[in-house]
Amino acid sequence: MQVNTLIIGAGAAGMMAAAHSGGSVLVVDHAKAPGEKIRISGGGRCNFTNLYAAPDYFLSQNPHYAKSALSQYTQWDFIDLVTRHKIAYHEKTLGQLFCDTSAKDIIAMLRSEMQQAAAALWLSTEVTSVQHDGDFKVTLSKDRQTHEVTAQNLIVATGGKSIPKMGATGLAYQIAEQFGLRLITPRPGLVPLTFTDGRFKALAGVALPSKVSANANSFEEATLFTHRGLSGPAILQASSYWHEGEAIEVDCAPRTDLFTALKSQRQTDSRKALSTVLAQHLPARLAQYLTEAWDLSGNLADCSDVRLAEIATHLHRWQLTPSGSEGYRTAEVTLGGIDTDDLSSKTMEAKAVPGLYFIGEAVDVTGWLGGYNFQWAWSSGWVAGQAIQAKPA
Repeated sequence: MQVNTLIIGAGAAGMMAAAHSGGSVLVVDHAKAPGEKIRISGGGRCNFTNLYAAPDYFLSQNPHYAKSALSQYTQWDFIDLVTRHKIAYHEKTLGQLFCDTSAKDIIAMLRSEMQQAAAALWLSTEVTSVQHDGDFKVTLSKDRQTHEVTAQNLIVATGGKSIPKMGATGLAYQIAEQFGLRLITPRPGLVPLTFTDGRFKALAGVALPSKVSANANSFEEATLFTHRGLSGPAILQASSYWHEGEAIEVDCAPRTDLFTALKSQRQTDSRKALSTVLAQHLPARLAQYLTEAWDLSGNLADCSDVRLAEIATHLHRWQLTPSGSEGYRTAEVTLGGIDTDDLSSKTMEAKAVPGLYFIGEAVDVTGWLGGYNFQWAWSSGWVAGQAIQAKPA
């Protein structure tokens, strides 16, 4: 079988590329349905982009790499596509756009775009080998039969290693290394952090507004205590900048000057227990936990200015060193991946292997939480497709 373009991976990036690569396109995926990560994302409603998507919200060894793709196909282009397909959506918070009804609407939209482009889709199909001798010769296994596909262009859109139960593998990295492309060591991103001593078990389920910092990057969102450690948007964001062995800093009351507040309350509530007063600024269970952990016994009247300043500093700059993270099992994305130095930023094509493209999460470009990674999928898929369309017949 001969096609112009073979796309491995029917996720967000792969389907986007398929809809924009011109004629004679075959998309293959080992899953039973396309867009499985889209389906489960955003609590089933798909946070499909962010109003503020821009290169500053992405991590990469080359912070400039994403600029070209993101400027060629913007969040406004994708919003226009969603609107043309009459998919109702809303902004939830911080520019995050979600479907009103279901993430399946986005999958149906992409399938419709693929059908208009006459792109074929083979599901439950395994890639067993990839060879190159001018054209790409790919061996596929489907329905217990072997198929040989020859393609002028090969787009690899198989994602990273995150959420293996959804079928994530390291196939993109294997193909990249086979063709001499370098890798930035992959690691889990947007992932809960763990503490092996179980210190937060008693706080499981407690959430608080917070500002969490890791390596000089701060995120003011919610933190959630779990049986195994810490989660919530602020922690997930900070986790992408955190490395094992390092401390994170948690501000438990980012919108309150606790020293000023406690000092003021000492004038009016001096007989109250310190733990009682802290519970006015923190969740009650957390206030009780910290009272015991930090020996904050006694009444407010017993605390000098120096003592109140120490307590406030601890609460604003709580230093914690996680044991690790929950790993790829629950990570929303994979950091690292195919070295962008080996790919064209304008087309996603491998510099040393004409016709070979890598798009989406497999590449060393990782967005913040909040729709940024989907925007990278749309943008990188679109520019690869456009590059193929622009090639002379």
